[in-house]
Amino acid sequence: MIFEKIPTVPTSQELLDKSFRRAARAKHGKRVLDLRSKLKAEESMLLTAANILSDNLINIVRKFPSFDGFDGSVKEEQMIPGSSKMPPFYLELADIIVGVEEMKMNLASVQWAGNKINEMARKYVGMMRDAEDAKVVRKQAFGRISSIVNSIDGNLRFLNDARNKLRKLPAIDEGPAIVVAGYPNVGKSSFVALVSSAHPEIAPYPFTTKGLAVGHFERKRRRYQVIDTPGLLDRPLEERNVIELQAISALKHVGKVLLYIIDPSETCGYTLEKQMHLLDEIKKEFDIPMIVVANKTDISEPVEGADMSMSTLTGEGVDAVLERLLEMVPTQT
Repeated sequence: MIFEKIPTVPTSQELLDKSFRRAARAKHGKRVLDLRSKLKAEESMLLTAANILSDNLINIVRKFPSFDGFDGSVKEEQMIPGSSKMPPFYLELADIIVGVEEMKMNLASVQWAGNKINEMARKYVGMMRDAEDAKVVRKQAFGRISSIVNSIDGNLRFLNDARNKLRKLPAIDEGPAIVVAGYPNVGKSSFVALVSSAHPEIAPYPFTTKGLAVGHFERKRRRYQVIDTPGLLDRPLEERNVIELQAISALKHVGKVLLYIIDPSETCGYTLEKQMHLLDEIKKEFDIPMIVVANKTDISEPVEGADMSMSTLTGEGVDAVLERLLEMVPTQT
């Protein structure tokens, strides 16, 4: 998954401690016999510390995927090509969870610090060569460098917090997705568990208390994913806040076919009328192939408006529904 490769982002103090320890070892490795060798030892300390800090800071930025191309409503053609290209689905989720513009500003601050330290190290190395005491100049350089690194401690902490949040997102970009919708207790999670991996990955999102459940399976060497949507597509859309609506928008980037499950028995706690009203709203929101399936055939009669029926309790009709969904998935995704 795109965020799993982001390493832990160190604090400013951790970076300084690491660089200065290495710098001290670099000096100890030099034989100080005269003024020239003393100058070389001090230069080695400064360049070692600066290179470690600069490399670490720039590497932090490189380890994050590119957020370029985000405008709040990302389209595939708006993405900037590159190895770190982020799928539109994850761009929108990243904006919900941590804020893309804020991420870009914090990454830019860290990048600036890495470049500034390199620039400052070159400047002070030149000053050392004209100074009476290179050690005094090196200490001045260490002070300036420390100030730069300490000034971005908040940026580093923000990025590490963002990294920890983004790494918790389940993988929802590996193959065409079947989005499962419907009121609570109609059998959505049971369907996901029956047709996909025995234990679907469930991760909490900031816009749903239960978390999206993502299961994966393969058919004819093609990998599919099936996504249960508790907290999103299980109540009228007019009750949604801005964040939830944005999350629904993100789902549309990966959804290739939608399964809407209804419970004619109404044992889910919601009337059939309410269930059909939500269906009408979702049809307006999702412009993808859709199938309506009546669940709980073991305790209910067929109902008008359903394309198929099944029972996730007994398993009857579940395979037929899955096969129909697979037939509806576009061949080019």
